[in-house]
Amino acid sequence: MEKNMKKDQWRFKTAGNKFLMFSNAQDFLSRFAIFHFSLLALRSTLIITLVAGCATVPIIGRQQLSLIPAGQLVTMSNQSFDQLIKESRISTDQEKSAMSERVGERIAGATEEFLWETGQGYKVRDFDWEFVLIDEPDNINAFAMPGGKIGAYSGIFKVAQSEEDLAAVIAHEVAHVIANHGGERMSQYLLVSLGGLSLDLALQKKEVETRKWWLVAYGLGSTVGYVLPYSRLQEREADRIGLILMAMAGYNPEAAIGLWERMNEQSKSRIPAFLSTHPAPQARIAEIRARIPEAMKYYKKRQ
Repeated sequence: MEKNMKKDQWRFKTAGNKFLMFSNAQDFLSRFAIFHFSLLALRSTLIITLVAGCATVPIIGRQQLSLIPAGQLVTMSNQSFDQLIKESRISTDQEKSAMSERVGERIAGATEEFLWETGQGYKVRDFDWEFVLIDEPDNINAFAMPGGKIGAYSGIFKVAQSEEDLAAVIAHEVAHVIANHGGERMSQYLLVSLGGLSLDLALQKKEVETRKWWLVAYGLGSTVGYVLPYSRLQEREADRIGLILMAMAGYNPEAAIGLWERMNEQSKSRIPAFLSTHPAPQARIAEIRARIPEAMKYYKKRQ
């Protein structure tokens, strides 16, 4: 900092070789104090937000960002699911629709049992399970949303050749839900893109963009022309939790290996939508195989 004796002013040279002018030393100190206090306040706000907005991924134990209350997630999920159903063609294949509901109900029961057994039974009140099979033969995909809204596309039966195969798909998707992976990604969007705004404010200020990111966060981004895969970390977590959920529901978790191998075979000719959001390289299949013994402990309890 230099003093301009002629004008009795103080000037501060920045890193960019520019000068900030101050009327006197007291003015400089006053403005510096305000700036410093603002930085401290911002830092404190971010720390409070991150600490207050943390949750724990079941089984895994990882701490994750969670800024959106469960009630808000469920409300928006119901709205999005209802809109999706209105815009979709529901399958008329009674046999496959019945299988989807049957498998879904068993996975749902196992999920609620798991939550009660792990001290998270309070989350069960947020579920209003609903299972739907959407008639899209070329779409090899499935999804699950907060509140227990589960959807599968009829193309999934190209790789799911049995109830156990379908259970591996649905359990994997439900695992993403109870691990709050979509909520975690929405929280990251609110923090990074919108400075930590609440979901309500985000919808008020940027409704179109926020609703688009909602669909992307829950694996429905293709409906808005944008797909964002779950992170490798989230995929590994969903694989592990999903194997346990299907085992608890009485399905042999070893079926997941064959399912993912067939999914990979499909990708040689055309990449299924499921793989665009759920990559399945050989290394991942090997990791699933390594997780089977853990899941089998839950499966054997029901034999």
